[in-house]
Amino acid sequence: MDLSADKRPILVVGRVGMDVIVDPPGTGVGEAKKALIDIGGSSANIAVGLVKLGQQASLVTTVSDDAVARFCVGKLAEYGVDTSHIRTVSGECRTSLAIYDSCLETHTNTIYRNNAADFQMSLEDVAEIDYAAFRCLITAGTVFAAEPSRSAAFAAFEKARAAGLPVIFDIDYRPYSWPSPEVAADVLSRAGDLADLIVGNDEEFGFMAGDYGRGLAKAKALAEGGRTIVYKRGPEGAITFADGTEIATGIYPVQALKPVGAGDSFMAGFISGLSEGDDLRAAILKGSACASITVSRPGCAPALPTPDDLTEFLSSHPGPTGA
Repeated sequence: MDLSADKRPILVVGRVGMDVIVDPPGTGVGEAKKALIDIGGSSANIAVGLVKLGQQASLVTTVSDDAVARFCVGKLAEYGVDTSHIRTVSGECRTSLAIYDSCLETHTNTIYRNNAADFQMSLEDVAEIDYAAFRCLITAGTVFAAEPSRSAAFAAFEKARAAGLPVIFDIDYRPYSWPSPEVAADVLSRAGDLADLIVGNDEEFGFMAGDYGRGLAKAKALAEGGRTIVYKRGPEGAITFADGTEIATGIYPVQALKPVGAGDSFMAGFISGLSEGDDLRAAILKGSACASITVSRPGCAPALPTPDDLTEFLSSHPGPTGA
C-alpha cells in the first residue's frame, strides 16, 4: 500500500476521551494524591500520533455537551488535529473518562463509558464528509460496538471505498463495549471484509475466527483476499502478510511504565512510515519503535513521539529483536 503519492490529510473515525493520569509514575490509583489530565481514546490517539509525526489528520466523532468534551476538543486542536467533523450531542450521553496509573505490574485502568457520547455518531455525520479530500480512512473496532455508531462506521467504510480511499482497520477488541462476544465476532469480521489493511494481535484475530487457536490462520485467510494484514504477537513482534509474502519483524525492548497506548502509537508510526515512502518492513519497525517509546512514558497522547523523539530513540537503542 503506497500512501506517499499525495499529501492529503488522513481521516480517523472514532472516539476521544479524557485521561486522568496518576502522578508520579509508580503511584497506584488508590493511593493517588495528584494527577495529570490529557486526552485519550484509540482513534484520538492515532490522530494525535499522526500529527506529532508530521502528518495531517482529521477526527470524526461525537462528544457530550459539557466541560470534559470541551477540554477534549480543545486539546485535539492544540495538538493540531482537525476537529471540524466533531459534533456535540445533548442529553445524558457523556464523553469517555479513563483513570489509570503508570505501574506496570499492578496497572489499574478504569474506563467510564456508560451511555458513551461517541456511540451517537450518525449516518448524517459521515454523509457530509468530502472523502475525496482525504488520503485514507482509519478506525478502531470500538466504533462498531453500538448503534448508531456501528451503522455510521460501515457507511463511512463504503463511502471511503467508493472514493478510492484505502480503509485501514485496527480490530482493537474491547469486550466491555460490546453486548456479547457473538455480536462482536460477527460485526468485526464484517468490518474486516471491507478493509484493505487490518492490524490486530493474535487474540483479536483468534476472536474473529471464533477460536483463539486459529488467529494465525484467520490472518492468512484475510490476506489471501488481497489485503495487507499485520498480525501482532506481543513480545515476539509481528508478521505482516502482503502480496503473498510474509515479513517477520521484532520489537524494541524498553522498561515500560504502563501497557496502554502501544497499539495506537504503533498504528500512527506505521501509517506515518507508509506515508513517507517507507517499505512495509521499515514502516512496521517505525510503528514498533513508536509503541515502545509510548509505553515507556506516562499517559497516552502526551507520550506519543515526535520525529526528534524517534530519531533519538533509534540512535540509542541497539535495534529490534531478531534484527
